[in-house]
Amino acid sequence: MSIMLENKQGLIAGDGTLPVKMAQYAKENGFEVVCISLANDNLKQLKNYCSRVYSCHPGEINKIEKILKDEQIKQATFLGKVHKRVLLQLHKFDARAIQILKEVHRLNDDEVMLLIVKEFEKLGITVLDQTIFIKNLMIPAGVLGKLKPAKEQMEDVNYGFWLAKEMGKLDVGQSVVIKDKMIMAVEAIEGTDMCIKRGAKLAKRDAAVIKVSKPSQDKRFDIPAIGLRTLKTMKRYKANLIAVEANETIIVDQEKVIEFADKNGIVIMAV
Repeated sequence: MSIMLENKQGLIAGDGTLPVKMAQYAKENGFEVVCISLANDNLKQLKNYCSRVYSCHPGEINKIEKILKDEQIKQATFLGKVHKRVLLQLHKFDARAIQILKEVHRLNDDEVMLLIVKEFEKLGITVLDQTIFIKNLMIPAGVLGKLKPAKEQMEDVNYGFWLAKEMGKLDVGQSVVIKDKMIMAVEAIEGTDMCIKRGAKLAKRDAAVIKVSKPSQDKRFDIPAIGLRTLKTMKRYKANLIAVEANETIIVDQEKVIEFADKNGIVIMAV
C-alpha cells in the first residue's frame, strides 16, 4: 500500500551520512524537511537541506515532542546511528523518557524503537519506512567491486550469513566476523565498526565481515547500512571481505566505497 506523503517531513537524525542524503533527496523533490538532530557530526550538512535543525539528546522526549507538535509534523523518518551507549546516560533522560524505558521488558533495539513509534502515533505522527526517500541506495545481489571471492571465502560468507540471521532473530546485532569458518566476533551493543575491530584483531588478517537485516526487520528503523567508515575500519585491521544482504542494505557513497575496496584489496558483495 502506497502512502501519501506530506509536503512537510520530520527527520529524526542520528550521526552519519544517511540522514543528510534523505534530507537532500527530499528537498530536491520539493519537500520541506524539519530535523531533530540527536548527534553532532552531521549538523552542518543537515542545515544545508533542512528548513530548521533542532539539537536534542535522545532522552529529551518532552522537548522532542514539543518541537514536533509546534512544527505540526505528521510524518517522520528515523535515520542515522544513535549509539546504544546513550542508554547508559540516564542522567540526561527526562521523566517521560525514564517512564518509557520502564515499560520496556528488555533494552534491545526493537523493543525501545517500537515504544517510541507508539509514542509518535499518540501524537498523530506516522513513522515512515526509512527507505522511502533513499531507495536508490539499496544494493542488488552480486559482486560490487573488481575482486571476486575465493571458494573458501564463500564458505565463510555462507556460514556468517546464517549466523547473522540467527543473531538477528534474538535482536542481538546484525553483523558477524568470520575466519576459516570460525566465529571471531558477533555484534552487540558496540556497533558494526567496533565489532569489526574486535573480530579482525583476533583473526590477525583476512577476516570476512557479514551484515544482514533481521528476519523480522521493521523498515521504520534500523535498516542495515555500511559506508566508507566501515571499509576504513576493515583496512586498518586487515579484514578483506564484506558481504551484505542484497536488496535489504544501504551503501552510502557507493562509488567511493567500491573504489576504496578495489584499491585496498577488499572483496565487496551483496548476497
